[in-house]
Amino acid sequence: MVELHSARTVERMRPAGAFVAEVLAELREGVRAGTNLLEIDELVRRRVEARGAESCYVDYHPSFGASPFGHYICTSVNDAALHGLPHDYTLVDGDLLTLDLAVAVDGWVADSAVTFGIGGTSPEDARLVRATEEALEAAIATARPGRRMGDVSAAVAAVAARFGYPVNGQFGGHGVGRTMHQEPHVPNVGEPGTGMTLRPGLVIAIEPWFMSGTDELVVDPDGWTLRSVDGSRSAHSEHTVAVTRREPLVLTRPV
Repeated sequence: MVELHSARTVERMRPAGAFVAEVLAELREGVRAGTNLLEIDELVRRRVEARGAESCYVDYHPSFGASPFGHYICTSVNDAALHGLPHDYTLVDGDLLTLDLAVAVDGWVADSAVTFGIGGTSPEDARLVRATEEALEAAIATARPGRRMGDVSAAVAAVAARFGYPVNGQFGGHGVGRTMHQEPHVPNVGEPGTGMTLRPGLVIAIEPWFMSGTDELVVDPDGWTLRSVDGSRSAHSEHTVAVTRREPLVLTRPV
């Protein structure tokens, strides 16, 4: 069931969005060559506990996961596209890192993801990241009352096509509220004018993610990390967005 929230409830979601944005900004500033993925996970654990917040990942065990996730953040490196399980890997210059974080504050969830290069970003990687960021902004701009979910999805796919990247239609965005993954599904491919009508109070995570050379994934032996089947790089941008009577409200936008 799709849940619509009152304006008052959306306001109560702001602290979670601000916290997620703050932690991701801190990581983006501080992570560099020599940082271990497990160090990132530990830093997030400390930040979540100090805030009195709740991780959406530690006990998360959907049908596609081999076991409970058991960590506080997704860390996807290079050809890892989604659900990167933190492990004993030390980042080096040239790596492309995606951090995906979902946290509940006072019972309300926010979810966001960023991708950035370690020690600089190659032109090819920068173009891939830019494509996901532009797709995210295009999709956010369509998240208005009276528009359709297909408009949001088509906005993502149109940017991918402009950059020449294929799009995987299996994993996309989702509703957000008291839990991390709620209805509706927010695909990254779709037809304009189709799907559910967007109404004020709908809160969704919009998350374009592209792989530079394929739309097919393989699962790591860890049972979680999804990689491009051809080893090509991946990037992922995500915000939690509330549909309002006026402009879309991006709850996870950095201040």
